[in-house]
Amino acid sequence: MVPGKWCACLLLWAWMLCRPALAAGPEGVIPVPWQVETKVGQFHLTETMWWYTDLEGEAYERLAEALEAFPARMLPCNKAVRSQLQFRLLTDSAALPGPEAYRLRIGPRLVSVEALTDAGLFYGVQTLLALLEEGKRLPCVEVTDHPRLAYRGVMIDVSRHFFSIDFLKRQVDVLARYKMNRLHLHLTDAAGWRLQLNRYPELTDVAAWRTEPLWKTWWNGDRRYVRHTEGDGAYGGFYTQAEVRDLVDYARRRYVDIIPEVEMPSHSEEVLAVYPHLSCTGEPYRHADFCPGKEATFEFLEGVLDEVMDLFPSEYIHIGGDEAGKQAWRTCPDCRRRMEAEGLATVDELQGYLIGRVAEYLHAHGRRLMGWDEVLQGGFRPTGDAVMSWRGEEGGVRAVQAGGMAVMTPGEYAYWDKYQDAPPTQPEAMGGYLPLEKVYAYDPVPDSLSTEEQARILGVQGNVWAEYVPTEAQMEYMLYPRALALAEVAWSAPERKSWPDFRRRALQEVERLQGEGYRPFPLRQEAGHRAESLQPVQHLAVGKPVTYRAPWHPAYGAAGDAALTDGRRGDWSFAGGDWQGFISRQRLDVVVDLQQPTPVRRIAADFLQVAGVEIYFPATLHLSASTDGEHFDPLLDETYRVETALPYACRRMEWLGNREVRYLRLQATASPEHGGWVFTDEIVVE
Repeated sequence: MVPGKWCACLLLWAWMLCRPALAAGPEGVIPVPWQVETKVGQFHLTETMWWYTDLEGEAYERLAEALEAFPARMLPCNKAVRSQLQFRLLTDSAALPGPEAYRLRIGPRLVSVEALTDAGLFYGVQTLLALLEEGKRLPCVEVTDHPRLAYRGVMIDVSRHFFSIDFLKRQVDVLARYKMNRLHLHLTDAAGWRLQLNRYPELTDVAAWRTEPLWKTWWNGDRRYVRHTEGDGAYGGFYTQAEVRDLVDYARRRYVDIIPEVEMPSHSEEVLAVYPHLSCTGEPYRHADFCPGKEATFEFLEGVLDEVMDLFPSEYIHIGGDEAGKQAWRTCPDCRRRMEAEGLATVDELQGYLIGRVAEYLHAHGRRLMGWDEVLQGGFRPTGDAVMSWRGEEGGVRAVQAGGMAVMTPGEYAYWDKYQDAPPTQPEAMGGYLPLEKVYAYDPVPDSLSTEEQARILGVQGNVWAEYVPTEAQMEYMLYPRALALAEVAWSAPERKSWPDFRRRALQEVERLQGEGYRPFPLRQEAGHRAESLQPVQHLAVGKPVTYRAPWHPAYGAAGDAALTDGRRGDWSFAGGDWQGFISRQRLDVVVDLQQPTPVRRIAADFLQVAGVEIYFPATLHLSASTDGEHFDPLLDETYRVETALPYACRRMEWLGNREVRYLRLQATASPEHGGWVFTDEIVVE
């Protein structure tokens, strides 16, 4: 970080620590401002309103464009004394805590907005628009406001399913309204290359088009690409360079930066299908990873980045960097030669070499690298670069401790391809359960970091991966109102947040978005949590010891060895809660010790299916009982047909009878045809 930005961050944190107590927030404003003082009276809009600003040039034009949203005829004047609304730049840099801060005063006869930059004035205008009552009145208030975090973003995956430029512009409008300032576009992946590059025409002639419109069908089928001229069967699309420049300019005028992502070294099946010489074996349709042993790979990547940097003026260029398999690298002669020449001991270090070399190239062109947290593998140090931490927060913590920047985007809070309500009521999603309340509860700045390290938490981002989001309507459904919750997480002071108050404001904003033609999730119809998860269940096995003859997976351990008899039932999400996951060969095989012979009439267990992440109902279920723990008599022996097309469901499997037992053994196996995970939450004994 350059010294000026570093000092600004320290001043911001000092200002946060010393700020005065805050009053209640104004009605209807998202994100809630830092300071609000309510006054007596109202400012009334008339049919014609005169406004004044000391901005000039393009900044003046941006402000004038923003003021067009007012329900009045807004006319500029060149003398402040004649105006009813004034927008001024402050010359004292200490007057406000940062470049996006603003001060808003609404009196009965005059509205004034002051800021250090035109961006601050723009955000003041957004607050004014949010405060409007019935399009005619503004309450008299004084607001002093600024963002908590510099990077406030949303990612839209346009590779898995293609979305138009006009659609993206409409999302920019929403982001700007709620003071979000980054739109990250996932432009390339196996499902399609979406960016026109003059140097590599095959990327948009072939790699942008596939044989099936639905990603799910294509991914489970032939995974082939076709020329778009080959007939009506080709699905896909790409953005021309003219369209990209238009979108970038449209967003810039609304203070939103477009962050492009071009995947490397993995998630590159589409590139390697048309340029197979860039893979380790030179064979199309075989590899997902570029070959870092070949100099041609770097020539290609640098050629791509040259055009990307020409199209996108953003400080950061996102290069992906996640989920590289690296299998072919282990036996590739070119990779071995590269490792020997560079003194690299492992393929992880070879990945670090690739990431580091790309970072150097970006730095030489005045840009910075951004990547998913796997870019830290192999020793890459993100000095001046930024890591997007998606596998929890660990990657972000490591990045800032190494001197880099971090954007927190952990899957538990920021992956909005998950269900946002009871899955049986929702369109098919990737899996999991991430309701609005949980997004709102996130704090992206870990307490474990020092003050200096916290200042390097650049921001926070929500992501909508589009494997199961095929339409523009569904993309908006997944985005909103969760993006509004993240806007308040990113902008507002933590102590200003209130979930009941935010939900009330979010209900209003959902109706507003619907009135403007957007298609958000209908929050008023929210079903909420799985009923079984809301309170503990009492039964004969609660607190009884469980012996695991097959291990639970450490990533989905719930309460560990106590999980299946702790009286807690799972919610809609398989992750981070009370569901326990099994992927070993035996899958589920446990013995519950009731500790004494006990009359039993019912034994039940719930199982989960989330097909998008290969969690399936068991193919077989065996329940047996014993009095000595060695000799078990069968109680239930069932075989089931696994329907992998079922997106999401919970199923209860139970035995009813009359038996005195001490030990109960429950075994559940996966389908030999489909494999996958087995998940259960509690063995209920009554």
